Amino acid sequence: MPRTRRPGALDDLVSAALVVFARSGFREAQMVDVAREMGVALGTVYSYVESKEALFALVVDRALAEDRRANAGSAPTLPLRTPEPDQILERVRQRLEELTALPVLQAATRRRVTRDAGEELRAVLDELWTLIARTRLAADMVERSARDWPELSVLFHDRARRDVFDRLGAYFERRDRSGQFRCHGDAAIVARSTLETVTFWARHRYRDPAGAGATDENAREVILAFLMEGITGGAKS
Repeated sequence: MPRTRRPGALDDLVSAALVVFARSGFREAQMVDVAREMGVALGTVYSYVESKEALFALVVDRALAEDRRANAGSAPTLPLRTPEPDQILERVRQRLEELTALPVLQAATRRRVTRDAGEELRAVLDELWTLIARTRLAADMVERSARDWPELSVLFHDRARRDVFDRLGAYFERRDRSGQFRCHGDAAIVARSTLETVTFWARHRYRDPAGAGATDENAREVILAFLMEGITGGAKS
């Protein structure tokens, strides 16, 4: 007879597994570590998922979802079955594609000109910061797992990250040509430096003792103001 979950159990499992996968990566993570993080017996974890692969797929579906609540409505049959490696990779690809749609950046890039380049840039940076901050543990999980999972590395580094770099660079190039941004002859470098700065302060600083002291709100305001001044300062309005 199929098992049913107690209210909130899968959310608790996803949260615990996300911490473990982000810290250790898929290959090195152990199910007993997930059970310990969740505060349950190992057998309890296996009553929800059949294997580590099934757990990783569950975390991908929940933690990398554009809206985590969207996958929380229906009660699945437990334990969740083990997917094939290609199925897991396809789930990652789909989730990354959804997350990096970045409609604000897309709309800004399509505009030939804008009346207020500073306001537009702030909206683009806010969108990037919000996404990176919201998915920071999920991104850590994928990035850490990609170190010894070549196919996952291709999806994360060579496709998803490169695509965002390229799209942000195209946007910067357009505004630089119109004289509204200062890119000093290389919009791609300025765009990448901008994204890496946002990524550090919205995500990586939590693992760096030197950056962990700032509050989220203060870090966001200071860093985005700093970037906007450097990108638009002295350029034509």
